[in-house]
Amino acid sequence: MTPEQLITFAAVAEHLNISRAALALHLSQPAVSGQLRLLQEEIGEALYQRDGRGVRLTPTGEQLAGYAARLRDTWRDALTYRDALRGLERGTLRIGATTTPASYRLPYLVAQFHGRYPQVKLETSSGNSTDVVGMLGAVDIALIEGPVGEQLPPDTAVHPWHEDEIVAIVPRSHALVSQLDAQGEAAAAMPAITLEALAQWPLVLREDGSGVRQVVERAFARAGVPMRVALEIAGVEGVKEAVRAGMGIGFVSAMSMRHENGALRQIRLGPEPLARRFSILVPHAGAASRVAQRFLELCLADVPGA
Repeated sequence: MTPEQLITFAAVAEHLNISRAALALHLSQPAVSGQLRLLQEEIGEALYQRDGRGVRLTPTGEQLAGYAARLRDTWRDALTYRDALRGLERGTLRIGATTTPASYRLPYLVAQFHGRYPQVKLETSSGNSTDVVGMLGAVDIALIEGPVGEQLPPDTAVHPWHEDEIVAIVPRSHALVSQLDAQGEAAAAMPAITLEALAQWPLVLREDGSGVRQVVERAFARAGVPMRVALEIAGVEGVKEAVRAGMGIGFVSAMSMRHENGALRQIRLGPEPLARRFSILVPHAGAASRVAQRFLELCLADVPGA
């Protein structure tokens, strides 16, 4: 039995899902399964059982999970202490970010931070909101979009960050554009449409777990408007390509449309803009490393060019 096997088991016990544990540990699923097999052979009893798409701990597994979690936390505290002693010259900063901030804000932040602290090693991971929250045990700081949720690890600090707007997107040749132009919306910088008016059109949504999808679904639910979902697809660019292909009306962050060439038309969702907030999460905030604290300060300041 090795510390690595116990730390791996602690992640599986926390997520009750081998794939999500592998994501949090930055390991492949076969590697995690191999560690679990060796640990079970060492213990001599089953530690978990398959349960649908996840796993369920056996009584032996539940008891071992307590020891494994304490070992993982002690190991994590030792790494934090080591990085604090090294200061900002040789530290490592592990950043998790959801799709929109990872693509449209994180590059500017990383470049600026690297310019100030060139010896700090930067490691980044990205995914949808559910994925990144699941990474909190393996990162120093995380940038997420949309609702934070309640299932955060203990001692996680939440810092409100930038405001963002969700817009509908359609091909410039879409019939809806002609309708809005006929109604005099063409003169506006960005035309607007109600959710009720979108009910007749097929829609393209991000994958389950996406922050954009959560905001859009909640807005339609509050308005009591049904959604005609034609396609679910992963990623911002996937939504854009599906819209270009004529699959339906998509929803993305207005931030993600800054460098579009005009083939897609943005439509504001009314009567009030559909806004959301980005947040910065700092796991183990009571023992956050100095590199994480400096990066947080950078994030909360104005970022030129972002």
